[in-house]
Amino acid sequence: MEDQQTAQFKCQRIGCSAKFSEDDNPEGSCQYHDSPIFHDGIKEWSCCKKRSHDFSLFLEIKGCKTGKHTTEKPMLPKAKPKTPVSAPTAPPATDASSKESCSRCRQGFFCSDHGSQAKEMNSKPVNVATTPLAESITDVEGTSAPSKKIVGINEPQLCKNKGCGKTFKEKDNHEAACSYHPGPAIFHDRVRGWKCCDVHVKEFDEFMSIPPCTKGWHNADPVS
Repeated sequence: MEDQQTAQFKCQRIGCSAKFSEDDNPEGSCQYHDSPIFHDGIKEWSCCKKRSHDFSLFLEIKGCKTGKHTTEKPMLPKAKPKTPVSAPTAPPATDASSKESCSRCRQGFFCSDHGSQAKEMNSKPVNVATTPLAESITDVEGTSAPSKKIVGINEPQLCKNKGCGKTFKEKDNHEAACSYHPGPAIFHDRVRGWKCCDVHVKEFDEFMSIPPCTKGWHNADPVS
């Protein structure tokens, strides 16, 4: 009789979140950070002093400490008790997106917003560098824009949507495949939250656990 599959756990250290098992958790397998610091729009790791103004780039900074994975949440410095702050409700966003700024249209994949559909949806990679749009993009001196990466529908990609971070294949991508926060993230007066869903908390681990509020396509190259 075959052994049952080893149970997998998600590491709770900040900056890691990897899956591990009790039988495969050697010393040094986990890279993580200590507590974050937010001040005047700057995000900084207290352990290595690396910082960024952009929250997505801040989370991509590799952990500076190593150890074993753990299921115990780290103890973070407690914020002083304060009256909850409600962020102003975001005004309805206007649909100013276009095919030229849509990353899915640029890559030749189907887009429900703009009605664009790739001519062929098979295992053959789409060479974005040879599309008319890429050929038409030049700088002020007439130099052609850098070539785009060839993306195949069976190629694993990492979703860059805020709050997602999952690996996906374009053949499995659809308009409800991704759960994410359209953002932006808000850090103000010891309160962390998302403007898109108007949820705000005081602790960083609570902020990272706020469930995504929007469904959409996975996106490996989001438009800034």
